[in-house]
Amino acid sequence: MKRTHISTVLAGAMALAACSTPQAPVDPAAESGPKAATAADADTFIADVNQDIRDHYVEDVAAQWVAATYITPDTGLLESKANERGLIRLKDAIESSRRFDGVQDISPETARAIEMLKRQSSMPAPKDPDHLAEMAEIASRLGAAYGSGKYCSDPDDKSTCKNLNQLSEVMAEDRDWNTDLEAWQGWHSVGNGMRADYQRFAELLNEGARDTGYADAGDAWRSGYDMEASALRTETDRLWGQVKPLYSQLQCYVRGKLEEKYADKMPADGTIPAHITGNMWAQDWSALYPMVQPFPGVSGVDLDAALKTQDYSAEKMVRSAEDFYQSLGMPALPDSFYERSMLVRPRDRDVVCHASAWDTNLEGDVRIKMCIKPTGEDFNTIYHELGHIYYYLAYNHLPPLFQTGAHDGFHEAIGDTVQLNLTPGYLHQIGLTGDAKADEKAVINTQMQLALAKVAFLPFGKLIDEWRWGVFDGTISSDSYNAAWWQLRQKYQGVSSPIERTEENFDPGAKYHVPGNTPYMRYFLAHILQFQFQRSLCEAAGFKGPLHECSVYGNKQAGEKFWAMLGEGASQPWPETLKQLTGQEQMDASAILDYFAPLNEWLVQQNEGKECGWEG
Repeated sequence: MKRTHISTVLAGAMALAACSTPQAPVDPAAESGPKAATAADADTFIADVNQDIRDHYVEDVAAQWVAATYITPDTGLLESKANERGLIRLKDAIESSRRFDGVQDISPETARAIEMLKRQSSMPAPKDPDHLAEMAEIASRLGAAYGSGKYCSDPDDKSTCKNLNQLSEVMAEDRDWNTDLEAWQGWHSVGNGMRADYQRFAELLNEGARDTGYADAGDAWRSGYDMEASALRTETDRLWGQVKPLYSQLQCYVRGKLEEKYADKMPADGTIPAHITGNMWAQDWSALYPMVQPFPGVSGVDLDAALKTQDYSAEKMVRSAEDFYQSLGMPALPDSFYERSMLVRPRDRDVVCHASAWDTNLEGDVRIKMCIKPTGEDFNTIYHELGHIYYYLAYNHLPPLFQTGAHDGFHEAIGDTVQLNLTPGYLHQIGLTGDAKADEKAVINTQMQLALAKVAFLPFGKLIDEWRWGVFDGTISSDSYNAAWWQLRQKYQGVSSPIERTEENFDPGAKYHVPGNTPYMRYFLAHILQFQFQRSLCEAAGFKGPLHECSVYGNKQAGEKFWAMLGEGASQPWPETLKQLTGQEQMDASAILDYFAPLNEWLVQQNEGKECGWEG
């Protein structure tokens, strides 16, 4: 998954729209005096909530879609008001559900639905209507500030202004220290104006969480994983412990190569300055591949060149991804997908280019929003976004409250799993490369390319929510937002700021998911699950070779198991869903180590005798 960015990915706005529509049904007990709620009452309540979601969903999502694809004050207002109404309905439904606490003999399905209702939004609504309206307004304002953000080298000359895409291109393509620093510093200045809004927004999130029965917003977010909220911290620490040795070897090797180029500029503490990684957030180091390539001159896959040489349009890239999913036995995308998706950046307006997948009616009107260019990164991102789309289609038969991932990491992992199948053999099979075979040196080169994206992302995927959880529970105070941000970047990534940053800055705001209020631990978990999923799919396909060589393209047996898992949605606890595909009830990062075994062995050899590690 190439992100952000994800990312991404299921958009934060979409996640809200998809989940914030229940209207509390009229309580019949209110007219005849109190009476004990029954299991039958609970069944009726959930049926009413599910119907109410359907009744409001299309209109609410339309406001979200237009606000993201036509950024104006008017569309921002429409989005804000739609969010406000949705949050009120969700708040009322959750409050009404409390009458079933302790009721005996509620069916497992209804009990699960009530639990899923309480998990619906990453933006728990305050009971105070004024505060709720304020929160919705701030959320819309933060999203618009990010989407319309630009850096102007000369504020008086609009022709010098660059958006995020343009600044990201500079950092990806130019290895000059100062040029990259200007682009990095320029975009990070976009976050500065968000600081006061975000501080207030976090206060309102906490108020809503407490009103919903949680200690704070972080506690609410962590409660969505079919385990105690505190157990999620332990689980993510365990998973990080499994993969940290591999990441540490990669960081050490990459830093050594950067020291060769920037010998007089690198810090002495073992960290990598964030701006020279080729990525705005230092979460994906793919742009450094020409510099860190293990075996220069040994041909690997030049996907950028292949796409340009073969005149791949945005639509052709999407149809290539669709073909992969269909080869597994999954259905063709509806015609409306191509008619209604935003595949390229419009010339006439500001949009949120952050890639996202949308289910706009819970019945098959699916679409993606991207600003596609013929690059290998975007090619991979499309395969990721269609993972969301096919998950939507697989569980569209379920009641609305179950139309989401087994947990949010599952939703991100589906397309990422498919990305692992874009092997040289697969690319040769679809005509994008001329040679499907690779010698040992080419294998190490290919693994390095992927590790710069997948392995480099892991600590970043963990620290975003570590920071927000600290903000929410008060261990990170509002006067240390930025200092705490960089402490975590150094602790987990071994990455540092290239210039001094103060509390006048708000560098978390430069990452979409913070102003967009999208929980981020899902991406860390997705990077664990995708390799676990891939190992199981390859086993289902009868593949016997090294894991990194496996592509299940065209294998209906693997596709059948995959589709069956997707169709469960959130109808059962995620360990049961995980077991259906993998035979395991626990997330397991060992598949990452299996996949990257050749590279890890090579890195250990290269780093022998070096002083690896960083202060953090």
